[in-house]
Amino acid sequence: MTTAELKKMSTEEVGTRYQSIKTELFDLKRKHRLSPLENPMRIAALRKDVARFATEMTQRSKN
Repeated sequence: MTTAELKKMSTEEVGTRYQSIKTELFDLKRKHRLSPLENPMRIAALRKDVARFATEMTQRSKN
């Protein structure tokens, strides 16, 4: 997800998507501890997405 796509989303969409990505990241990390994932780089990509959403939410709360 790019920053431009995030800016087009509504605040509610950003919040709900942020929560869903965080839970997906948590689940992937848990699965990876038990057995290796087919694509472990997905964890890194999700971490970056979580950071993008958190930054966008902070920016919106300041304005």
